[in-house]
Amino acid sequence: MENYTIIIFILAIVIGLSAFADKSKIPYPILLVIVGVAIGFIPTMAEIEINPEIIFLIFLPPLLYDASFNISPKHFKTNLSTISTLAIPLVFLTTFWIAVVSHYLIPGMTWPLSFVLGAILSATDAVAAVNVTKGLGIPEKTITILEGESLINDASALVAYRFAVATAMGSAFIIWKATFQFVLLLAGGFLVGFVMAKILAFILTKVRKNINVTVSFMLLMPFVTYLVAEHLHVSGVIAVVCLGLSISRFSKKIFPESLKNNSKNLWDVIIFILNGLIFILIGLNFRYILKDIDNDMILLYIGYAAIITVVALLTRMIRIFFQKINLQKAFQKNDRKKRKVSEHALLDSKNSIVIAWSGMRGIVSLAIALGLPKHLPDGTPFPERNAILFISVAVVLLTIVGQGLSLPWIVKKLDIKEEEK
Repeated sequence: MENYTIIIFILAIVIGLSAFADKSKIPYPILLVIVGVAIGFIPTMAEIEINPEIIFLIFLPPLLYDASFNISPKHFKTNLSTISTLAIPLVFLTTFWIAVVSHYLIPGMTWPLSFVLGAILSATDAVAAVNVTKGLGIPEKTITILEGESLINDASALVAYRFAVATAMGSAFIIWKATFQFVLLLAGGFLVGFVMAKILAFILTKVRKNINVTVSFMLLMPFVTYLVAEHLHVSGVIAVVCLGLSISRFSKKIFPESLKNNSKNLWDVIIFILNGLIFILIGLNFRYILKDIDNDMILLYIGYAAIITVVALLTRMIRIFFQKINLQKAFQKNDRKKRKVSEHALLDSKNSIVIAWSGMRGIVSLAIALGLPKHLPDGTPFPERNAILFISVAVVLLTIVGQGLSLPWIVKKLDIKEEEK
């Protein structure tokens, strides 16, 4: 009963803060994270233990489905090269450089443990980026790149994480096996998502006259798709994204306007509540992770987290800079009639800076970190688990609060809106 009371209390705070955020200059996610940290330090506040599996099942499917359903197909297709570059190579690059810095910077961080930390913090979070950038007048193309990247990069990060943890647990890392499994996970996810989209489309053609039944099926299917994909050991993330993209195209052809409005209103409420809970939970967990760290080490670990945040940001900036150059070269090299890179896919300097600065970490990093095994196969405690968990949460907080608070100022200084007119 106490847990239910806490959840109702948190929901009331989420709703109340959203009204306050509209009047204040502080972005809604940042406000929720800060308040979540503050609430966590209330002495009478009971600890809320987050089960990572619950996060992946309850939060991820609807959020991924909603983002993929509403993403601009035109901008997504045009900028697929940039989205793919950020969602796959950049994830592995970030994992590598964070691992290198962690290994030489943090005592006790072996190479396998360093790669675990790198994989946890390798992927950006769509929920954080989109909610922080909302209302800043950023072009739809830039928003689509950020959303598209975050829809796919979770799959890359989870693969990197699984292999890093397996290596830390004593398994040998074989690169060709890792590559094959990654391709298999992606291809399997696409296939499951495509099949489930066909099934849902068939059902919806039969029941579309009943609005309640139609909306209910659309609400249920992301969870079913995710579970089916995970049961088949392929990417549930990619499966749900594929489902959302497919049903978005299907709905535009056959859904009446009344059904679209009812569906949108329901999804808006669900996504609003889930977003709010996510950022509050990120803040709340800081206190409970903090208690497992020696007081003498807290400032040192926060310093490590700050350095890792800078490394991740620099890696992202450099990769986006090279992507900008590569697109420009490809555009200039090709003959106009055979041109593979359209002018609309090119990146300008201002929007490249915004894309780089919007690389915030969020709920997926937190869930992956919390899912770290507590013991090795021989029963001994997982080495440096508390340090990895604390640094991961600290980086999440630093990126959401630090980059999130400065992003509106950067957008204003760059005058993105005026450039796009």
